[in-house]
Amino acid sequence: MTYFIDAWLDRPQPYLRIINRITGNICVQIEGKQLEELREQGELDINDLSSPEPWRLKEQVRQLFLMCHAQATRSGTAHTVSD
Repeated sequence: MTYFIDAWLDRPQPYLRIINRITGNICVQIEGKQLEELREQGELDINDLSSPEPWRLKEQVRQLFLMCHAQATRSGTAHTVSD
């Protein structure tokens, strides 16, 4: 699969989306405070997003997918436990 990154990080409501190039579906969407927290924690490196080296961009996208999946899993587990 191929993806493209739609990011606007220097606006009042910053966002980053990873979109499947073939289907146009949004695979990952990170906004606002969550995006800022990732930047502060070092999970999101803005320089890697604009790197001309494909392996850096690929690794950043992979890390974002893994991080978002882990957060969704934790959120789902926490919701199930409270029910």
